[in-house]
Amino acid sequence: MELKLPNPNLKGEKSLEECIYERESVRSYKDKEIEIEKISQILWAAQGKKGHKRTVPSAGATFPLEIYITLKDKGFFHYNFEKHVLELITSEDLSKKLAQASWDQKFIAEAYLNVIICAIFERTTQRYGERGVRYVYMEIGHCAQNIHLEAVALGLSSVPIGAYEDNKVKDVLDLKKKIEPLYIIPVGYPK
Repeated sequence: MELKLPNPNLKGEKSLEECIYERESVRSYKDKEIEIEKISQILWAAQGKKGHKRTVPSAGATFPLEIYITLKDKGFFHYNFEKHVLELITSEDLSKKLAQASWDQKFIAEAYLNVIICAIFERTTQRYGERGVRYVYMEIGHCAQNIHLEAVALGLSSVPIGAYEDNKVKDVLDLKKKIEPLYIIPVGYPK
C-alpha cells in the first residue's frame, strides 16, 4: 500500500536563523498525531526531490540514504522520494520494539514519528572506495540537520539518537542485509 504525501511547502513561517536558534533536543512528547502535511514536509526536507536534484548533497550523486519511519499505531514505512509517497512495510507499530532495541529509551515509543536514516554504503564506496564511508556519514549529517530544523519550523521537537544496538534495530525493522540503520530521530509535539 502507498500513501501519497502532499506536496511540500517551499515557504515557511520561520526564518532559518530562528529554527537554528530554537532547535534543542526534546525527549518528552504529547500523545498527539502529527498532521500528514508536516510528515510530508519533514520527509521532503530529509531526502526529497527538487527537480533532478535532492534536498541533501550527495558525493558524486551516489545517494546512499534510505529513509524509513514509524508512525504510532499506523505502522512502519519506507519513504519513496521519487514518488513522494510512503510505502507501507507493516501495519505493526514498531516504535516500542525500536525503543527497546535502543537501550530502552522510552521517548522513542512515545514519539508519534520516528525517522530512521539508513544507508547502503556500497552505493558510495563502489565509486570512492573506503573514503566513501566518510561521505556517507557526511550525507547523514546533512539529512539529519534538515529534519531537526524542519521539525522546529513546523512547531515540532526532535532529538538525535545514536545510542542503540545496531543488530537489534536491524532485526526489529527487518532490514535487508545491505541496509544499515545509522540514525534515529524521534519527532513529536513537545510536552
